[in-house]
Amino acid sequence: MSGIKVMVVDDHPMWRDAVARDLAENGFDVVATAGDGDQAVRRAKAAVPDVLVLDLNLPAKPGVQVCKEVVAANPALRVLVLSASGEHADVLEAVKSGATGYLLKSASTEELLDAVRRMAVGDPVFTPGLAGLVLGEYRRLASDPAPASGSADQPDAPRLTDRETEVLRLVAKGLSYKQIAERLVISHRTVQNHVQNTLGKLQLHNRVELVRYAIERGLDDE
Repeated sequence: MSGIKVMVVDDHPMWRDAVARDLAENGFDVVATAGDGDQAVRRAKAAVPDVLVLDLNLPAKPGVQVCKEVVAANPALRVLVLSASGEHADVLEAVKSGATGYLLKSASTEELLDAVRRMAVGDPVFTPGLAGLVLGEYRRLASDPAPASGSADQPDAPRLTDRETEVLRLVAKGLSYKQIAERLVISHRTVQNHVQNTLGKLQLHNRVELVRYAIERGLDDE
């Protein structure tokens, strides 16, 4: 994994150091760390990492604001939120702020390493249950009728295959990957691939426009 530059932001020194050490020991280039929001924005602009591993609960400036600012400064930057919170509002706020990954701090080291690898090549990565939440919200947005006024400015809904739509419908209903695999008689890995492909289509459909679209459709009211 040499060549992938990663920055770690967390206000707990022991946790921050442990994550940075795990990444460095597995071949990632840890170019910076930070312990508060202001420091994070400043150092991210200077270090230009490929992936920013970000805690949401930060002093000086909240993680969602850090995410907005660093992505605005460098749209190619991938932000992986690593948070103790799995609250739906926190996940959706992070996605709307520009994060394309969200893992809980209960994730294993291997899951974290895999997430950073995948995000570095452009894949969105979410803890399975959180992927279902994000997909379910965007499915609701895509299925809502367009408002009568200003509809010409609305971006088209992402184009999903029939199988992706089928998987998405089951994910949105709260089924686990294992349950979906059994119902559709496909492998667990195939379900994961469909979910990640769908998330990729949603995230890569002009993220700024998609966020604006989500806000206009009432996602802010959740």
